[in-house]
Amino acid sequence: MSLTARSRTGGTRPPAAVEEPTAAVTSATAKVRAPRRAGKAGKVPWRIRLRRDRALILMTLPVIVLLLLFNYVPLLGNVVAFQDYDPYVSSNGVTAIFHSPWVGVEQFSRMFNDPLFWAAVKNTLVLFALQLALFFPIPIALALVINSVIRPRVRAVAQAIMYLPHFFSWVLVITVFQQVFGGAGIIAQTLENHGWSGFDLMTDPGIFKFLVIGESVWKDAGWGIIVFLAALAAVSTDLYEAAAMDGAGRWRRMWHVTLPALRPVIALLLVLRVGDALSVGFEQFLLQRDAVGTNAAEVLDTYVWSVGIKYGDFSYGAAVGLVKGVIGVCLVLGANKIAHLLGEQGVYQK
Repeated sequence: MSLTARSRTGGTRPPAAVEEPTAAVTSATAKVRAPRRAGKAGKVPWRIRLRRDRALILMTLPVIVLLLLFNYVPLLGNVVAFQDYDPYVSSNGVTAIFHSPWVGVEQFSRMFNDPLFWAAVKNTLVLFALQLALFFPIPIALALVINSVIRPRVRAVAQAIMYLPHFFSWVLVITVFQQVFGGAGIIAQTLENHGWSGFDLMTDPGIFKFLVIGESVWKDAGWGIIVFLAALAAVSTDLYEAAAMDGAGRWRRMWHVTLPALRPVIALLLVLRVGDALSVGFEQFLLQRDAVGTNAAEVLDTYVWSVGIKYGDFSYGAAVGLVKGVIGVCLVLGANKIAHLLGEQGVYQK
């Protein structure tokens, strides 16, 4: 009997009939295993990543070491906030921690009953509110003005002039303001030479809060301008052209194109600024504290320095600093949560 006859009577199947099911099963198996293989292929082993990124890791290693030494290792010293720390009970300050008596939350109870502490808190919050209302919008407005300048040379010169004071120290900034607004400054001397009575704004406690805002604007507004100009550079010109074709004027384009493009950066900087609410400045206020008095210039940073370093009450100063740090972390987390609710990324994503 031939091969064809045997296949018709239920004998041996032709080779094609055997190969078709096998190919189908192989294709189905490949489809099932494809995602697994893709997932395994997409995950690079840590040894390969370590070998691949060793140059970047070596570059960041000094920064990580400095961060650990100066930002995280000192956090262990906060234990003295729960002690009556005396650095002279041992040969060095580190071993003195193990020999100092524990007092629990006594330092915190003392802090909450100290009227000088609450006066420093009040000044800090008032200055933060003024900085948030007066200082924060100024870099945004100046960035919008500079961005609207057509000539690149004029824009570059204006940007360089505004950014230059950022490199000045607070000693130099206060010296400049003293030479302009002080009792022996240019303005006061000019008024006296023309028969008017002079003035000394640098020693007036009533306007000290606005004076430090002016100093901060002159010194640090240029840095904010750089940040916002970098965000504006990423805005496509097609959006402005489309808005202009729809009949939008300059103010309409600024409101509907420019400000929405700046909103993520504004939200990020605002979150960071709120988290730094209790740190309105140390060197700036310490340099002017004696001129206007502690009632006007005492903030939490200078208060911690005064009680902890100047008067040697290390445990009490550590307690105040610890409370300040905890409140700052809570403010960052709260402000970042609000940014997420408003649809912004904030400091980190969800």
